[in-house]
Amino acid sequence: MTVLPDDGLELAAEFPDVSHEQWQRLVAGVLRKTGKDVEGAEAEEALSTALEDGLRTRPLYTSRDAAPEPGFPGFAPFVRGSRATGNTVGGWDVRQRHSTADGDAVLADLENGVSSLWLVVGEGGIPVSSLGRVLEGVYLDLAPVVLDAGSELEPAAQELLRLYEERGVAKEAVRGSLGADPLGHEARTGQPYDFAPVLGLARRCAEEYPGLRALTVDALPYHEAGGSAAQELGASLATGVAYLRELTGAGLSVEQACAQLEFRYAATADQFLTIAKLRAARRLWARIAEACGAPGAGAQVQHAVTSPVMMSRRDPWVNMLRTTVATLAAGAGGADSVTVLPFDDALGLPDAFARRIARNTSTILIEESHLSRVIDPAGGSWYVERLTDELAHAGWEFFRSIERDGGQAAVLRSGRIRTDLATTWAERSKRLTKRREPITGVSEFPNLAEKPVVRESAPEPPSGGLPQVRRDEAFETLRARSDAHLAATGSRPRVFLAALGPAAAHTARLTFASNLFQAGGIEPVTEGSFEDSGATEAVLCSSDALYEEQAESVAGQLKAAGAAHVFLAGRGDHTGIDSYVFAGCDAVAVLSAALDRMGVS
Repeated sequence: MTVLPDDGLELAAEFPDVSHEQWQRLVAGVLRKTGKDVEGAEAEEALSTALEDGLRTRPLYTSRDAAPEPGFPGFAPFVRGSRATGNTVGGWDVRQRHSTADGDAVLADLENGVSSLWLVVGEGGIPVSSLGRVLEGVYLDLAPVVLDAGSELEPAAQELLRLYEERGVAKEAVRGSLGADPLGHEARTGQPYDFAPVLGLARRCAEEYPGLRALTVDALPYHEAGGSAAQELGASLATGVAYLRELTGAGLSVEQACAQLEFRYAATADQFLTIAKLRAARRLWARIAEACGAPGAGAQVQHAVTSPVMMSRRDPWVNMLRTTVATLAAGAGGADSVTVLPFDDALGLPDAFARRIARNTSTILIEESHLSRVIDPAGGSWYVERLTDELAHAGWEFFRSIERDGGQAAVLRSGRIRTDLATTWAERSKRLTKRREPITGVSEFPNLAEKPVVRESAPEPPSGGLPQVRRDEAFETLRARSDAHLAATGSRPRVFLAALGPAAAHTARLTFASNLFQAGGIEPVTEGSFEDSGATEAVLCSSDALYEEQAESVAGQLKAAGAAHVFLAGRGDHTGIDSYVFAGCDAVAVLSAALDRMGVS
């Protein structure tokens, strides 16, 4: 056992204090060696990373970056959690999504770690008439059920309530949500539906089923349309406020109305942004409850879902890593329930292995990593607290702009929200096409020889409203062209990589070019001569020094051998070079043009 001296132990006592300005001067000195002559705050800014919504992540956070006091778990403003105990008792609710009438899969999930069910019912999901069969053998007093029934809400809700009564489940034992979300449905389909049945169900839940909620505020449609974290927050707040107005107008108190809402957010592989988003969402909803005169009712109930936008169709195994990080972020951010989408979700219906991996992701984080044993583990970090505060302000401003324009229904019907989300996605798409936001297995380190993962087609979800985007869509289009060429001709389009000089001179750029062209489905050839490669285009790969000596002559030799287009991996201005590929170039434009020249349609 270590015994401290009577006067304590200060490990840094003999070292002088270092000021922020001294650190900035050291940063400036390092940057000067890279050719950047900046000083002071500009040196720090040079190491900052731009995020969406006008936010920036700085390289260093200190006590100077303190944010407003976050309070305590279970107390307003609920930044640190909606409940005083957090998820320390048993971990978060592990909620699995099912969209087909497969009762065996439902039971397998519940028997192996899943604690609640999210059932897609109606169009694109489980027929209402099959709900009883799907829930056969399920202990409805133990496993909460959350419906996602769209326009078939009323019959689906009545059927579920009938099942509770038929199976003798006490009303006070019922848990879950009927999942009514008129504005979310309109966002997905473009079709509004009558709020009157929702009001009737909400009154019934408030009066008879204390553990059952009637409505879900689903922010996923805005995330899936390309929205930023702040836009997702703002849209969810505007939707929640619209529902409060309807519910209180029908006679429910503000406290009763708040108790009928559950909020659903996307969890992405950007772990700190996800943590900050969930913390900011609780703070903002608490502010709305306070403004409505019910500060004690502002504890937001959150359901986090791993982002469909981030899921890739190529090399889908990498999705396991993405969903693991997203689940960690959702748990650390204080979500009450977490749904992990199976790694093959983007390909069709998940198989038993994929569902097992999905539910075990939460199980491992809860039972083996003990992530839920600490309430708000990121709280107190100057970075996380600052990011939470900045994101809360950005989300609040977006919410206010929606309210100024008439509310969530108005901006959906006017097209304003669609335009806002499209603008955000267009900016993000630029980063994706330039690989500034890399997608492992797709835009970086693709594997053309991978065996495709094939799944049974999933039911078509309702559509007609906001678009649904994916990070991999631009590169997926390129790969599909290559696949079609392979099926038609027996080979993929090829490019010859001409390595100049020793390995030390060409390896880095050879690897870069190989990755780049494979991202577009173009097979790189590095062995033999250009004439034997089967390629019609070539890439020079070497150091800047060797380019000065050899680029012009080698480019001429390649063109004499039949190369229709010669690239150079790097930058410069060399005779005989048709175009340049480099880190930060528009990869999609380069690859699409190459496929066009190669006759790959």
